[in-house]
Amino acid sequence: MKRTSTFALATLAATLLFLTGCDKKGSADGGKKGGEIALQNIGSDTMVNLAQAWAEAYHDVKKGVSVEVVGGGSGVGIAALINGTCDIANSSRSLEKEEEEKAAAKYEGKHPKEHVVGFDALAIYVHPSNPITEISIEQLSEIYKEGGKINKWSELGVTVPGGDDIVRASRQSNSGTYHYFREAVVGKKNDFKQGSRDMNGSKEVVDLVATTPTAIGFSGIGYKTDKVKVVKVSKKTGEAGVAPSIKTTLDKTYPIARPMFMYVSPNAKPEAEEYIQWILTAPGQKIVIETGYVPLPEFAPKEEK
Repeated sequence: MKRTSTFALATLAATLLFLTGCDKKGSADGGKKGGEIALQNIGSDTMVNLAQAWAEAYHDVKKGVSVEVVGGGSGVGIAALINGTCDIANSSRSLEKEEEEKAAAKYEGKHPKEHVVGFDALAIYVHPSNPITEISIEQLSEIYKEGGKINKWSELGVTVPGGDDIVRASRQSNSGTYHYFREAVVGKKNDFKQGSRDMNGSKEVVDLVATTPTAIGFSGIGYKTDKVKVVKVSKKTGEAGVAPSIKTTLDKTYPIARPMFMYVSPNAKPEAEEYIQWILTAPGQKIVIETGYVPLPEFAPKEEK
């Protein structure tokens, strides 16, 4: 499936439109568009291509309902959920306690409904010319965390054409991927090193690595292209690395995989929950696989179970 950029400026403009488009009840403005019921779906950049694919397929399944997808990051989607400017928020992380409390206050004690709609194996990407084949969580932490001791490829025992200094591709702080990587790899109590290239979107991380021989980056497995190489990952240095796949994600042998969430606002149109229930069926989960992500266990291909 062809990958498309989230176009940061367009996303920002669209997001601002949604965030200022509330009615007095705090629900998303623009409930109907051209006679159709329009669902506003905002959030995770990791999920944006998948969300667009779902929306396009559902429009053929459910006439009279359109799903308008905007990326911008999990933080943007969650903010829209709390502000009442979307029906559904996409997020590559779960809501934090403070966010749950704000949402409950907004909706008079009612909580957004959480749905796990699939999984993402967070891939580690390098340039195809880089000879490295596997890396550990410990080594990744030393590359990315403030005060980390690994700054050169030679410190990992490899010689990379184009230079020795590691170029770190990361994400901006409104990204769920940023928060997950910090928690799972960098460490909750650690900050990222200064000097990382903090990219606007998942695709931009992969694009930077594809054009920079000395770069390393983390992004959703659904953004893999033939212009980058995916490195196997181990929990500890010296252990055998594991490649990201449906099987290794579901059996939890791949160490940096996470669920993908969709949160339905308490004020969402009834059609929003119907849409989610379709996503949780075989046709919706087939799209998860087709876009390069990991489906719910009951929908995994037999050879991957």
